[in-house]
Amino acid sequence: MSTKFSPTNAKILSPKSAAKWIKSKQKKGEAVVFTNGCFDLLHAGHITYLEEARRQGAALIVALNGDASVKRLKGPTRPLNTLKDRARVIAGLACVDAVTWFHTETPASVIKLLLPKVLVKGGDWSIDKIVGADTVIKNGGTVKSLSFVRGKSTTKIIEKARE
Repeated sequence: MSTKFSPTNAKILSPKSAAKWIKSKQKKGEAVVFTNGCFDLLHAGHITYLEEARRQGAALIVALNGDASVKRLKGPTRPLNTLKDRARVIAGLACVDAVTWFHTETPASVIKLLLPKVLVKGGDWSIDKIVGADTVIKNGGTVKSLSFVRGKSTTKIIEKARE
Protein backbone atom coordinates (compact mmCIF):
# COMPACT_ATOMS: atom_id res chain seq x y z
CA MET A 1 0.00 0.00 0.00
CA SER A 2 1.23 3.47 -0.86
CA THR A 3 2.44 5.72 1.93
CA LYS A 4 0.99 8.75 0.14
CA PHE A 5 -1.97 10.47 1.78
CA SER A 6 -5.31 9.06 0.70
CA PRO A 7 -8.57 10.84 1.63
CA THR A 8 -10.26 7.43 1.60
CA ASN A 9 -7.76 5.81 3.96
CA ALA A 10 -7.95 8.87 6.25
CA LYS A 11 -11.63 8.04 6.85
CA ILE A 12 -10.76 4.59 8.28
CA LEU A 13 -10.45 4.94 12.05
CA SER A 14 -9.76 2.49 14.85
CA PRO A 15 -12.67 2.31 17.32
CA LYS A 16 -10.74 4.49 19.81
CA SER A 17 -9.90 7.09 17.15
CA ALA A 18 -13.53 6.98 15.97
CA ALA A 19 -14.68 7.78 19.53
CA LYS A 20 -12.42 10.86 19.58
CA TRP A 21 -13.66 11.89 16.12
CA ILE A 22 -17.31 11.63 17.21
CA LYS A 23 -16.64 13.60 20.42
CA SER A 24 -15.03 16.40 18.39
CA LYS A 25 -18.07 16.53 16.10
CA GLN A 26 -20.50 16.53 19.03
CA LYS A 27 -18.61 19.36 20.75
CA LYS A 28 -19.44 21.43 17.65
CA GLY A 29 -23.11 20.46 17.99
CA GLU A 30 -23.00 18.03 15.08
CA ALA A 31 -25.07 14.86 15.38
CA VAL A 32 -23.15 11.81 14.16
CA VAL A 33 -25.17 8.97 12.66
CA PHE A 34 -23.99 5.40 13.27
CA THR A 35 -24.84 2.28 11.33
CA ASN A 36 -23.19 -1.07 10.99
CA GLY A 37 -23.12 -4.13 8.81
CA CYS A 38 -21.04 -6.54 6.77
CA PHE A 39 -21.18 -4.60 3.48
CA ASP A 40 -19.39 -7.53 1.85
CA LEU A 41 -20.42 -6.89 -1.74
CA LEU A 42 -21.71 -3.38 -2.26
CA HIS A 43 -24.96 -3.02 -4.24
CA ALA A 44 -27.60 -0.37 -5.02
CA GLY A 45 -29.60 -1.22 -1.89
CA HIS A 46 -26.57 -0.45 0.27
CA ILE A 47 -25.99 2.90 -1.46
CA THR A 48 -29.65 3.93 -1.08
CA TYR A 49 -29.55 2.95 2.60
CA LEU A 50 -26.24 4.71 3.36
CA GLU A 51 -27.36 7.90 1.62
CA GLU A 52 -30.57 7.88 3.65
CA ALA A 53 -28.57 7.22 6.83
CA ARG A 54 -26.30 10.19 6.10
CA ARG A 55 -29.33 12.50 5.78
CA GLN A 56 -30.22 11.76 9.43
CA GLY A 57 -27.38 13.90 10.83
CA ALA A 58 -24.26 15.95 10.21
CA ALA A 59 -21.93 12.98 9.60
CA LEU A 60 -22.12 9.22 9.09
CA ILE A 61 -19.87 6.57 10.58
CA VAL A 62 -20.17 2.96 9.44
CA ALA A 63 -18.91 0.13 11.67
CA LEU A 64 -18.04 -3.03 9.78
CA ASN A 65 -18.23 -6.57 11.10
CA GLY A 66 -14.78 -8.16 11.27
CA ASP A 67 -14.07 -11.09 8.95
CA ALA A 68 -14.72 -13.83 11.54
CA SER A 69 -17.98 -12.14 12.50
CA VAL A 70 -19.12 -12.10 8.85
CA LYS A 71 -18.24 -15.79 8.54
CA ARG A 72 -20.32 -16.62 11.64
CA LEU A 73 -23.27 -14.57 10.37
CA LYS A 74 -23.20 -15.37 6.65
CA GLY A 75 -21.54 -18.78 6.41
CA PRO A 76 -18.17 -20.38 5.62
CA THR A 77 -17.82 -18.86 2.13
CA ARG A 78 -18.06 -15.29 3.40
CA PRO A 79 -16.78 -12.66 3.52
CA LEU A 80 -15.94 -12.31 -0.14
CA ASN A 81 -13.81 -9.26 0.69
CA THR A 82 -11.55 -8.76 3.69
CA LEU A 83 -12.30 -6.17 6.36
CA LYS A 84 -9.45 -4.02 5.02
CA ASP A 85 -10.92 -4.06 1.51
CA ARG A 86 -14.51 -3.53 2.69
CA ALA A 87 -13.40 -0.56 4.80
CA ARG A 88 -11.63 1.03 1.83
CA VAL A 89 -14.69 0.62 -0.42
CA ILE A 90 -17.13 2.03 2.16
CA ALA A 91 -14.74 4.89 3.00
CA GLY A 92 -14.65 5.77 -0.70
CA LEU A 93 -18.34 6.69 -0.68
CA ALA A 94 -19.16 10.40 -0.54
CA CYS A 95 -22.01 9.81 1.93
CA VAL A 96 -19.69 8.13 4.47
CA ASP A 97 -17.58 10.33 6.71
CA ALA A 98 -15.79 7.63 8.72
CA VAL A 99 -15.43 3.86 8.93
CA THR A 100 -14.52 1.70 11.91
CA TRP A 101 -14.97 -1.95 12.85
CA PHE A 102 -15.84 -4.47 15.53
CA HIS A 103 -14.98 -8.15 15.93
CA THR A 104 -17.71 -9.18 18.37
CA GLU A 105 -21.03 -10.81 17.52
CA THR A 106 -22.84 -7.48 17.76
CA PRO A 107 -21.78 -3.82 17.64
CA ALA A 108 -22.94 -3.23 21.24
CA SER A 109 -19.45 -2.57 22.61
CA VAL A 110 -18.46 -0.19 19.80
CA ILE A 111 -21.77 1.69 20.19
CA LYS A 112 -21.05 2.09 23.93
CA LEU A 113 -17.59 3.41 23.08
CA LEU A 114 -18.72 5.81 20.35
CA LEU A 115 -22.05 7.01 21.80
CA PRO A 116 -23.50 8.37 18.55
CA LYS A 117 -26.48 10.73 18.67
CA VAL A 118 -28.34 8.80 15.96
CA LEU A 119 -28.37 5.03 15.44
CA VAL A 120 -29.92 3.64 12.26
CA LYS A 121 -30.53 0.24 10.71
CA GLY A 122 -32.42 -0.89 7.64
CA GLY A 123 -36.19 -1.30 7.59
CA ASP A 124 -35.85 -5.05 8.10
CA TRP A 125 -34.95 -4.22 11.72
CA SER A 126 -37.60 -3.03 14.16
CA ILE A 127 -36.33 -0.48 16.68
CA ASP A 128 -36.80 -2.88 19.60
CA LYS A 129 -34.43 -5.36 17.87
CA ILE A 130 -31.67 -2.86 17.00
CA VAL A 131 -28.55 -3.63 19.03
CA GLY A 132 -27.38 -0.59 20.98
CA ALA A 133 -30.74 1.21 20.86
CA ASP A 134 -30.97 1.22 24.65
CA THR A 135 -27.48 2.74 24.98
CA VAL A 136 -28.15 5.50 22.43
CA ILE A 137 -31.57 6.39 23.87
CA LYS A 138 -30.22 6.38 27.45
CA ASN A 139 -27.60 8.91 26.32
CA GLY A 140 -30.14 11.26 24.74
CA GLY A 141 -29.90 10.00 21.18
CA THR A 142 -32.44 8.68 18.71
CA VAL A 143 -32.85 5.34 16.93
CA LYS A 144 -34.41 4.94 13.50
CA SER A 145 -35.34 2.06 11.26
CA LEU A 146 -34.86 3.33 7.70
CA SER A 147 -36.65 2.19 4.56
CA PHE A 148 -35.67 -1.18 3.12
CA VAL A 149 -34.82 -1.66 -0.55
CA ARG A 150 -36.55 -4.91 -1.54
CA GLY A 151 -34.96 -7.29 -3.99
CA LYS A 152 -31.39 -6.10 -3.40
CA SER A 153 -29.10 -8.38 -1.44
CA THR A 154 -25.56 -9.64 -1.52
CA THR A 155 -26.80 -13.22 -1.13
CA LYS A 156 -28.99 -12.87 -4.24
CA ILE A 157 -26.10 -11.40 -6.23
CA ILE A 158 -23.85 -14.29 -5.20
CA GLU A 159 -26.54 -16.85 -6.09
CA LYS A 160 -27.04 -15.25 -9.50
CA ALA A 161 -23.29 -15.21 -10.17
CA ARG A 162 -23.05 -18.92 -9.32
CA GLU A 163 -25.84 -19.83 -11.81
